Amino acid sequence: MGTVRKILISQNTPNNQTPYTELVSKYGVEIDFKPFFLVEPLSSREFRTQRINILDYTAVVFSSRHAINAYFHLCEELRVKVPETMKYFCTTEAVAMYLQKHIVYRKRKIFFGDGTPASILSLIGTKHAGETFLIVTSDSSNSENITRLFDEKKLSYKSAVFVKSVPQDLKDVDLGSYELAVLYNPADVKSLFENYPDFKQGNLKFISYGKSIVKAMEDAGLQIEIKAPTPEYPSAAKAIETYLNK
Repeated sequence: MGTVRKILISQNTPNNQTPYTELVSKYGVEIDFKPFFLVEPLSSREFRTQRINILDYTAVVFSSRHAINAYFHLCEELRVKVPETMKYFCTTEAVAMYLQKHIVYRKRKIFFGDGTPASILSLIGTKHAGETFLIVTSDSSNSENITRLFDEKKLSYKSAVFVKSVPQDLKDVDLGSYELAVLYNPADVKSLFENYPDFKQGNLKFISYGKSIVKAMEDAGLQIEIKAPTPEYPSAAKAIETYLNK
């Protein structure tokens, strides 16, 4: 294994940089953060192609802040007035709290789980089983884990894309100057090959973070050194450290 001097992480600079500054001081490496794509709401024209009428649904399922922003942005653009009776099911408390940006929290029916699809189903239970659910997704997320559970419970639902991934211009990134890169999302792979159609991995080593990225990387013929998160590598920083210790 060659010496690692420069590491590329396909994310915005995190709020908590401590794990990375510790790696920099301990190993003398340089770590650059560069998001490979941006997340944006679909345009109203793009959304209309799905033939979804937002007011046909009495409950919405959110798994991210981006999804919430896109939902209310499109409601505004389509001049849809979301009724007071709408119920909101969020994967986590942090996502649920973010609803305050768009609605008066206490007046609405808001429920949140523990981050798992199963927790959403237990919130619905029998009490809310009669609702018609709209599952808000992004073009790069796999909603199969949750839709399968909705099918099993025979709930009335529709899954719709509200959020799209837009590749960033990476032409100013000299990939050849990095020995290690961390990718998180299938959209990272898409952006990589859109920016560099003739990309060859060469000596660049990859760490994958998240389940959805692994198939995209393997399909693209990219070799993965470490797949995270696992109990052994609970964070990207831990995976990087393990690799540097090899």
